[in-house]
Amino acid sequence: MTALAIAIVAGLAAIGGAFAVSIIVKATIEGTTRQPELRGTLQTLMFIGVPLAEAVPIIAIVISFLLLFIY
Repeated sequence: MTALAIAIVAGLAAIGGAFAVSIIVKATIEGTTRQPELRGTLQTLMFIGVPLAEAVPIIAIVISFLLLFIY
């Protein structure tokens, strides 16, 4: 039962990370479309935001692997 719970946590973390990255990229593309002169600034913010959005799912997966090997 523990393995099933850990698999669910890892799956939801992966889905959440993909959803967050897609929202960030979508907002960057929309902002670039509306104001092309801010492309560099928006792209820099995207390159900062994507790793931050990916950090939480990576931490959740690491914790789920730790729980898998502990229990």
